[in-house]
Amino acid sequence: MTLGPLMIDLAGLVLSAEERERLAHPLVGGVILFARNYESPQQLRELTAAIRRVRQPAPLVAVDQEGGRVQRFRAGFTALPALRWLGHEYDRDADNARHLAFSCAWLMARELIEVGVDLSFAPCVDLDWGISEVIGDRAFHRDPEAVSALALSYLQGMRSAGMSAVAKHFPGHGAVRADSHHELPVDRRVLAAVEDDLAPYRRLIDNGLGGVMVAHVRFPEVDARIASLSPVWIRRLLRQRLEFNGAIFTDDLSMQGAAVAGTVTDRVRAALDAGADMALVCNDPAAAAAAIDALAGYQDPSAHVRLVALRAVPRRSAVALAEDPGWQKAHARLTAALERPPLDLHG
Repeated sequence: MTLGPLMIDLAGLVLSAEERERLAHPLVGGVILFARNYESPQQLRELTAAIRRVRQPAPLVAVDQEGGRVQRFRAGFTALPALRWLGHEYDRDADNARHLAFSCAWLMARELIEVGVDLSFAPCVDLDWGISEVIGDRAFHRDPEAVSALALSYLQGMRSAGMSAVAKHFPGHGAVRADSHHELPVDRRVLAAVEDDLAPYRRLIDNGLGGVMVAHVRFPEVDARIASLSPVWIRRLLRQRLEFNGAIFTDDLSMQGAAVAGTVTDRVRAALDAGADMALVCNDPAAAAAAIDALAGYQDPSAHVRLVALRAVPRRSAVALAEDPGWQKAHARLTAALERPPLDLHG
């Protein structure tokens, strides 16, 4: 059995019989968890263990644990700052900001691996163009060099903890006002004008980036199709021009930004045809079931290899996480930095 091309979600704190059956299907390769799936670290540990027992190879377990307003697991986990805070620190002291980015990422990844999670879809490397509210403080900075430097330290922190980074939202969601959860954003820039947005991906790819999540944004001057369903963006630009060899995920194909492409099943087929390795289908169990039926017989051995490479590497320790000297050091460093008076960028 291989890791299939679908990542689906769960309804609650424990697996239902129907969810077990669905996860056992060879076309399902991953599970994404949300706040509704979390009660405590112990409950989460039991849930991820139950997911892994369903089949072999076990589905990848993922979450959005960026920090700030996008942190699904809170009680019992380090409260991580929004990435914008790291950008402000970069303006104060670039070297220290890179160290803090490493610490934030290490803490995030280390804590997730401890409870059986393989992936956090992070970091967000969209540029802060001052336009997108849904991105907003999820972006490190406006300057592509600052974003690249901080994102590289973030990738290195995740890797040091045993987790691969998955950068998002390719090729960029920061220059559009519309929220792709609710409508289709359209970015009318020509390709040359998007070069700054691509710069962080170049830096991370050169340093072994494990995954990329592609956005539901249309760039009509580049391709009429939205980026997440576009072979121009995925095959020609991401795979060939940027020479990315890691795993490619779509953003959730149940989002309204992808609705232009037809049913969720139509969207999944289009994404895989465009070159994505894994398509997310969330908050719509009927659509997930329909996609499984529609993809009968689908196989992509190369995608399986790329996805398997994203499995987290647990660290064996005889002490509890909070007693681990590495965790204590990283947590103390972040806490001390967060307690400093905020930087006045307008004074």
